[in-house]
Amino acid sequence: MNVLSGELLPAARPPTGTTVASNGGDELEMLLREWLIGYQSVNTRSAYRRDLRHWLDFLAASVVDPLTEARRVHTHAWLRAQEAAGAAPATRARRLAAVSSFYAWLIAEDHTDRANPTGIDTKRKPRAPRTSSTAGLSRDQADALLAAADTDSSPQAARTAVIVAILLYTGLRVGELVGADVEQLGHNGGHRVLRFTAKGDRPHLVALPAPVLRRLDAYLAGRTDLTGDRTPVPAGQAGAGTCRPLVATASGGRLDRGAVWRLLRRLARAAGIPVTMSAHVLRHTCATLSRDAGANLEDVQDQLGHADARTTRRYDHGGARLDRAPAYTLARYLNG
Repeated sequence: MNVLSGELLPAARPPTGTTVASNGGDELEMLLREWLIGYQSVNTRSAYRRDLRHWLDFLAASVVDPLTEARRVHTHAWLRAQEAAGAAPATRARRLAAVSSFYAWLIAEDHTDRANPTGIDTKRKPRAPRTSSTAGLSRDQADALLAAADTDSSPQAARTAVIVAILLYTGLRVGELVGADVEQLGHNGGHRVLRFTAKGDRPHLVALPAPVLRRLDAYLAGRTDLTGDRTPVPAGQAGAGTCRPLVATASGGRLDRGAVWRLLRRLARAAGIPVTMSAHVLRHTCATLSRDAGANLEDVQDQLGHADARTTRRYDHGGARLDRAPAYTLARYLNG
């Protein structure tokens, strides 16, 4: 698969005459393939793909070879262009981190002896704000969204209820949800759990409380594409490649992020919720309402998979034990 045009990293589409296309395209493709293949998570590769694409497009438009000609001046110009285009500080910081990681890998693997072009003065690096601009839903709005999902009249009504329940109660990222497989459902110490690879290639699991399981079991029972044993198959063993999406299209294929985005927008309108709805709004809602319900910050941090508690605090607008999982606390809170 071509890393520049395939799943891992689409081409930067340099203009005619650029050094990237004429001199370094094959080499760049090989290096990007080698770097990205080291990340197990499809979600991580996809995130890096988008951020590297933005950098490569910028360099291509300036006719700059990313391997031999990129300098700090280009990084500064790239950041200024993003700021002028209205990119949030958190977005600029994330993109910069991805590009910096790629060049740091090139240096560490002796693929280049050039300096990292992103090694700029830390005072000039964009920083994420201490509070997030994304607001979560109120308790009443969360109830209204769940009700709208449960009374959905679409042909995929059972799937609709599952998607909203999982995103609200567990705070999964949309990529983690659509990338999850039925085979990743399991048990841990008497708890029903979902195992997956989280952001940063970290293995992670979340507890599934009764309101989620009720909807999930009903949905899976009605899936015509699910036959036979659903016992998890460890990676590397025979049958590990025959995974089935946890939330699927009508034909059993993998649901895409856009479908989830459109579904949540439709439900928000039906519920009369004046919020620009997204899966990220529900992730903030999970954190905020869990804290309102009395969940510890550390437990919320563990459930959301945040490496730093400061990130979790930004989600709170108002290595946890599964017995105290915030999903259970929130389930009791929303269900009386």
